[in-house]
Amino acid sequence: MEPLTPLTAVIGKNGSGKSTLFDAFGYLADCLSVGVEEACDLKMRGGFKRLVSGNGDTDIYFEFYYRESTKDRPITYELTVSKDKSGRLYVKSERLRQRRKNKKIGKPLSFLHLENGTGHAWIGDESLEGDEELNRVEVRLTDSRQLGIATYGALKDHPRIVRFKDFIRSWYLSYFTPDAARSLPMAGPHKHLNVRGENLGNVVQYMQREHPEKFQRILEQIATKIPGVHEISVSPSADGRLLLQFNDRGFTDPFYVQQMSDGTIKLFTYLLLLEDPDPPPFICIEEPENGLYHKLLETLAQEFREKTSGKKRAPQIFVTTHQPYFVDALTPDETWILEKGNDGYSTIRRASEDDIVMEMVNQEIPLGSLWYSDYLDAR
Repeated sequence: MEPLTPLTAVIGKNGSGKSTLFDAFGYLADCLSVGVEEACDLKMRGGFKRLVSGNGDTDIYFEFYYRESTKDRPITYELTVSKDKSGRLYVKSERLRQRRKNKKIGKPLSFLHLENGTGHAWIGDESLEGDEELNRVEVRLTDSRQLGIATYGALKDHPRIVRFKDFIRSWYLSYFTPDAARSLPMAGPHKHLNVRGENLGNVVQYMQREHPEKFQRILEQIATKIPGVHEISVSPSADGRLLLQFNDRGFTDPFYVQQMSDGTIKLFTYLLLLEDPDPPPFICIEEPENGLYHKLLETLAQEFREKTSGKKRAPQIFVTTHQPYFVDALTPDETWILEKGNDGYSTIRRASEDDIVMEMVNQEIPLGSLWYSDYLDAR
């Protein structure tokens, strides 16, 4: 999938692989945290054999290509996870490299290059480019199940690896559920929402205290989208837990989050996430439409696009969806169609690659309507 737009959406039939594609990002993030072997068993992945095609004897291979900003040179990260003769998983190869400032010097510069746990890392930052032989150190990992970027990303001598590790670690991969958000956390402000949303009240407490203007903007948006709701606040319970309460204009007493609908909680949470003063660089959300009124979906897509474009440090948002109303707000460049073939393997293509689709969109036919009419994935 190249290049990804600031807002990217993947559509496709049930079983085509949308959740698998979403979880590919989660798997890499988990590899960084717990190692390649344990990551295979997290989040009900079912182990290595369930993650690879065929009879389970192939490798898992990733290649990520990104820029830290539009002005920076591209960076490529490659990772291969394999299984040894005893059936134990290990990092077969790992490489982090960046295009040189002076393209005439030669191949991209590797900041880390490991094969079977041995190789080299580069000390210093880009200012030392050209002296890589003097600044290259031989490395050998003691645990082949751990990523090299996890080990050397903790050392100040390797600032490029540190930045890449921090980039992966700061991804927000949403496993949000309204039921988790209905929990009663202990009081105390939190700067960022966690992936399941259990600390929703803590983030509200933080935003009210530290960023009241942004929080007021969220309330104004909620008021235009959910009739009646005009105030959202937190109050401590007797045992020190946070009660998230919603005030409705038709009632004197507030409703607590446990009484609110799934859709209201989800919409509020997404708006809170988008107003994060220090947003994650990469946000993944699976099927954001669940529980939301259909006329809110186009608005939500527009909110996503607004937060991802034209601003410094704007996040990149990646979503999967089943909902044509959400797709109506997207452009063909933002929309990818995932399809599973008769051989069991999935392929993906951008909607803008289809000349007929582009012609119809140019005639102002919404993309979601084309999808519903089988012009995208059933021809």
